Amino acid sequence: MVMFLFLVVALAVVVGAVTLAVVGGGENGPLPEAAPERLRDPLPPDRPVDRADVEDLRFPLAARGYRMADVDDALSRLGAELAERDARIADLESALAGARSSSAHGPVHASGENHVSMDKPAPRQEDRP
Repeated sequence: MVMFLFLVVALAVVVGAVTLAVVGGGENGPLPEAAPERLRDPLPPDRPVDRADVEDLRFPLAARGYRMADVDDALSRLGAELAERDARIADLESALAGARSSSAHGPVHASGENHVSMDKPAPRQEDRP
């Protein structure tokens, strides 16, 4: 019985010492407040987002998951870039369709099919120095 009482008292002393050390004891006072985590690697503002940027994106954890503002900002940026790329693709497809339709009566490729060149045009005479 004496041994049990000794262990209980020793356990209480250890728990008290640890509590004092963590909560407010010691030379420096209580522990400082932890700064909230912020998004460390945001999406690059100076260039289009690529696959590696999305794969490297890590959101800091908050009390109930992720910070909604960080996730909303990233999703808004990705949505805007996808819309821009979709518009660019649509423009290029319509330009290609126009080039194909105008070349239907134009030059014929060696295989007998109409051919649309995607090469850069040669500089015009007035563009040369």
